[in-house]
Amino acid sequence: MTVAPAPSVHLDDTFARELPELALPWQADQAPDPRLLVLDDALAVELGLDPDWLRSDEGVRLLVGTAVPDGATPVAQAYAGHQFGWYSPRLGDGRALLLGELRGPDGRPRDLHLKGSGRTPFSRGGDGLAVVGPMLREVVVSRAMHALDIPTTRSLAVVATGRPVRRETVQPGAVLARVAASHLRVGTFQYTRATGDVDLLRRLADHAIARHHPDAAQAEQPYLALFEAVVAAQAELVARWMLVGFVHGVMNTDNTTISGETIDYGPCAFLDAFDPATVYSSVDEGGRYAYGNQPAAVEWNLARFAEALLPLLHDDQEQAVALAVAALGGFRPRYDEAWAAGMRAKLGLPEGLDDGVVAALADDWLTLLRNDRVDLTSSFRALGAAARGDVDRARNLFLDLAGFDAWVQRWRAAGPDPERMDRANPVYVPRNHLVEEALTAATDGDLAPLHRLLEVLARPFDERPGLERYAAPGPAGPYRTFCGT
Repeated sequence: MTVAPAPSVHLDDTFARELPELALPWQADQAPDPRLLVLDDALAVELGLDPDWLRSDEGVRLLVGTAVPDGATPVAQAYAGHQFGWYSPRLGDGRALLLGELRGPDGRPRDLHLKGSGRTPFSRGGDGLAVVGPMLREVVVSRAMHALDIPTTRSLAVVATGRPVRRETVQPGAVLARVAASHLRVGTFQYTRATGDVDLLRRLADHAIARHHPDAAQAEQPYLALFEAVVAAQAELVARWMLVGFVHGVMNTDNTTISGETIDYGPCAFLDAFDPATVYSSVDEGGRYAYGNQPAAVEWNLARFAEALLPLLHDDQEQAVALAVAALGGFRPRYDEAWAAGMRAKLGLPEGLDDGVVAALADDWLTLLRNDRVDLTSSFRALGAAARGDVDRARNLFLDLAGFDAWVQRWRAAGPDPERMDRANPVYVPRNHLVEEALTAATDGDLAPLHRLLEVLARPFDERPGLERYAAPGPAGPYRTFCGT
């Protein structure tokens, strides 16, 4: 028997009420022996929740979905998606539940969503469960992304369920409590378009506009404005990924949000040696979502979004397509602008410097990194020291010393600002070997390495003595990640 959470916790059911065709009421599986592993206290306070109460038995039951406030309507959300280019018409929350929407002190609605809460009608033969390691990976990487100021879903908590889960081996089960601006995806629109119900498609678009892009409601063509807003948000998001070397690993249309937040940290990782062909996902055998392919992959996903919106763009199919194509054409300029601005900051170059000079310096620098397989994060941070006169720290990373010297001479002539560089170039990112070390220890019951890693990643731009191993590149060689399903 469950006990209702504290009366102060209120979960709206706006999505379930406004779009019942896309929301299947469901309940989380019981957790035999729930035990809180990680809680983001700051995020809890931001949401108007009491961290101490969330640590109580009652709070933990909320975090695994077995005790929800009166009036809440947990639902499994319906969506479709192109997965590695292949269309699946019915995906949905196969191991997840939307508990409802929280409104914190700022008044903004945010989804409280569970991952690993058990089978639903969308499970397609899966067990609906999750295990400790992959759920903690989402905690580590989402916290790092938030600290790097990259739009992201956020991890409120991970609770061990006390249930053994069979993967390659038997592992401890866990549930992730995730917070997002919403869980609306390109795949949500694909699913809705496939129903042939234009009224439902319009209601979904209106819901997305109200929740994420309210300015679109005032536009002459609101649904075209919605598409343009999502194109802009995704262009800026993927540019930020590229600037820090983040590789998502599974950029399917069901993992492309309407809000512009990063979602689903499954087989993700950060670059060590710079190579645009880098793939970390064990299932991405063809390199579809390699680091260097990410902008094109997002653009492709946005084209599928445009296809779903066509009935709302114009009554005439040809004119609707023309409008969509023109709007999608804004992706590349927006991405290029965001990338160039970020690279200008990373290289410390002044705003008045000609864009062509900036582009040439950036391209030549990345070519040097690729040719000598130099670590991306370390190299940019070392350049900050070079801007202060200590060139050897960066120079010692390279084999092509003549190429490096020639480039540095051109770059230093442009007058780089080392303080600006320090604000743009992190010292600490979730190094893959350190993440694996922390997850392995946590799976075995030792959370100390995980908490230490989270402490370091909370201040990614502040170099601190004693943390040299967290800034050092990992061991050379292939690295693979797995989604945990």
